[in-house]
Amino acid sequence: MAIKMKKKSTSTDMTAMCDVAFLLLTFFILTATAKVPEVMPVDTPASTVQTKLPEKDLATLTVGNGKVFFDVKGKDVRIRTLELMGQKYGLKFSEDDQNKFAIMESFGVPVQSLKQIIDMKPADRKNVQQPGIPKDSLDNQLADWVQNARIANIELHDKELQLAIKGDAKEEYPIIKKVMDILQDQKINSFSLVTGLRGKEK
Repeated sequence: MAIKMKKKSTSTDMTAMCDVAFLLLTFFILTATAKVPEVMPVDTPASTVQTKLPEKDLATLTVGNGKVFFDVKGKDVRIRTLELMGQKYGLKFSEDDQNKFAIMESFGVPVQSLKQIIDMKPADRKNVQQPGIPKDSLDNQLADWVQNARIANIELHDKELQLAIKGDAKEEYPIIKKVMDILQDQKINSFSLVTGLRGKEK
């Protein structure tokens, strides 16, 4: 006489695994930092040095295609820098302009055209060809942006602003030298050069 064995269920309760997966997903979403889109993406030269740039008290000069773009960290420093630039060039920026400027990405236009860039939607700014910040001897607005950002940082944070140059690997030397000359005219002899990380050769 054949005896039938009772079959056991092979299904597994996945509830606990789903809970863990959603907890991990929530953790990564809450701790992730959104990358700010770059108005002018550059292909930085490679190096093996690993030194992280500071998260605050930093201004970055991005150089590419013969143009220079400016960015400074910190909403309060950005607003104060804009106020100082407005005073120097006789321009008035509203509170709404200042708040938009505080959170926008780097820019590369003469200060007289900055309001048009501020008024654009973030997605539209990427599609506009910005001519770069003037840096010649007759209209050296880049030097004024650097100078006023340094003043704003000392006023608000009582700390000297650090500077970084992020240049495209194919950028010609005279443009980079011009930017360095502007910094040295303000007695800034220490600044960072932003590079991409390259694997060490074996």
